[in-house]
Amino acid sequence: MSTEHTYFTVNINPHESNSELSVLFSGEGKPIALHNTGPGVHDYYLVHTVHSGNGTFEMHNRTYHCTAGDTFIIYPGELFRYTADAENPWHYSWVAFTGHAAGMMLSQIGASPQNAVISGSVPRSMRHYYRRIRSSFQQSMYPALEDMEAAGWLRLLLRELGRAGAHQAKAKPATETEIQRQVSQAVRYLELQYTQVVSIEQLARTLGYHRTYLCKMFKQATGLAPMQYLFKIRMERAKQLLETSMTIDQVASSVGFNDALYFSKQFHKWSGSAPSVYRKVLTGKGG
Repeated sequence: MSTEHTYFTVNINPHESNSELSVLFSGEGKPIALHNTGPGVHDYYLVHTVHSGNGTFEMHNRTYHCTAGDTFIIYPGELFRYTADAENPWHYSWVAFTGHAAGMMLSQIGASPQNAVISGSVPRSMRHYYRRIRSSFQQSMYPALEDMEAAGWLRLLLRELGRAGAHQAKAKPATETEIQRQVSQAVRYLELQYTQVVSIEQLARTLGYHRTYLCKMFKQATGLAPMQYLFKIRMERAKQLLETSMTIDQVASSVGFNDALYFSKQFHKWSGSAPSVYRKVLTGKGG
């Protein structure tokens, strides 16, 4: 046990991977009064969640006074310091991680170097996720699987933080960023469902928006109505498939058209050439 902690435990990942999210280590401890870490800089992300007690966290020229339910996030390359309270030192868990998607995931839950504390999480629930992360590292014969398991629990922990941040935020009119997020949801849906029968009513209902509102914000952001955008996705995908050995019927079916003749007419209208002609020009193959 560390002389600077009344309680301390840490588990190390024996198999760091170059994936979108990989845990390096995770621990839990209760430092002694006024125990200080920093000033320092890490080359990885380090998240602490306070279970009880108090302390202060400093980063990016801000000082945060943290208590139970608060989570503070140290970003790579950012100078930080954190200190346990003199009278009621905190008890916290932590997880360190890397990955090319880590920054994006933290941004999605509302965190940033300028806003590095999320409040409102349930300490018991968060402590459970930290324990599961640590228990992933059992020094088994399959360290790569342990790495995958720990990353899965880390995702659930970040989801819990995202929920806490969302509940903390006050309801407010949609900002431009929020509208962009909503449009991105619609675009993503169309990109994944273009092979299926899609209607504007279905799209609006699935995403939880009124049809008129969805159409208005979508066209403002993309310059196209949702169904025009879907048509564009289908035609661009059809061009790619026409470069393969698939038949015209198969291409039509693969981009959401049950009728190959109707598909051919629409493709001709969009590209200026029938599918078979377009294919001959590109590859010299007939339909």
